[in-house]
Amino acid sequence: MRRSFLGVVAFFSLSLAAPLFLPSEAHAEFRVCNGTQNLVGVAIGYRAKEGWITEGWWQVPATTCATLIEGELESRYYYLYAEDAARGGRWTGNVNMCVAENEFKITGVQDCFARGFQRIGFKEYDTGRQGSWMVQLSDTPGTQEGQN
Repeated sequence: MRRSFLGVVAFFSLSLAAPLFLPSEAHAEFRVCNGTQNLVGVAIGYRAKEGWITEGWWQVPATTCATLIEGELESRYYYLYAEDAARGGRWTGNVNMCVAENEFKITGVQDCFARGFQRIGFKEYDTGRQGSWMVQLSDTPGTQEGQN
């Protein structure tokens, strides 16, 4: 997971308190839900002010969800790559981006190998500029769905 235990406790504490202080504000985020029976590793790519960014790895246990981006989504397009840790299945696409073996945040998608990274195909999701988006990963890697 990408958060420390204290960060998770603080997040849940704020999540419980937020409705008391901000009753009209909707919770916006980019989430991935793992509908499989295995642990899945997930990486995300997006365009930011400093250029293309890829981040990973979130470990999403079977039948749970993880928030990859908290808050209102700022880009229209997001890119996702995921691997089934047990069976080796992959959810991929044709947009090449850089990843690293361990936890990472990489700026730029060019020259992955020359910079010591791997290059992997990410699947593009057009959020239509929605404030929130969720991707559901299923047991058949090619059939993931995105929705707001």
